[in-house]
Amino acid sequence: MDTLVFDVETVNFFTDPEVGWNNFEALKISVVSVYSYLEDKYYCFDEHELGALKELMRKARLIVGFSINRYDVPVLNLAFKRVVGDELNLFSLERLDLLDEIELVTGRRISLGLLAEANLGEGKSGQASEAGALYREGKIEELKAYCTKDVELTKRLYDLYKTQKYFLIPDRDTDEKKRVDFIKNAALF
Repeated sequence: MDTLVFDVETVNFFTDPEVGWNNFEALKISVVSVYSYLEDKYYCFDEHELGALKELMRKARLIVGFSINRYDVPVLNLAFKRVVGDELNLFSLERLDLLDEIELVTGRRISLGLLAEANLGEGKSGQASEAGALYREGKIEELKAYCTKDVELTKRLYDLYKTQKYFLIPDRDTDEKKRVDFIKNAALF
């Protein structure tokens, strides 16, 4: 069984007037990037390759991401059902959402970019809000590179989470980095 780190980009977002807040049904996937620990390989699937993505997901023991429980998993579950025709309930798989882990310990959220900068010395390659524009402009290779970079950062953060069991979180007021420790869940590693 595999451990997969993934990220979903969509053509549209909740803030778009034609979508509306929490209207997951209206969201359309543009690309999904995945890292497979078993294969030590990055994949990037476009909206027409969801069948292949689903088969990869079926082999997962654990799926990992950043804010996947609130966004990526619901979006992908609906896309699998709508586009591929049968459902794979990603909520039935073992999941580790790094943002949820941080929020459980700190009581607040942080962006992937800030977390990566504080812990890896490197930030995101762009803004999530730019993903839709890249798709509409036909810049699919740039979109795939952006999404894959997010997966790379998330994978590296997950590796830190597993090995050092803490993250440095910048304080909102002072920007001072504070160490936040996590209790290792042995079932996930």
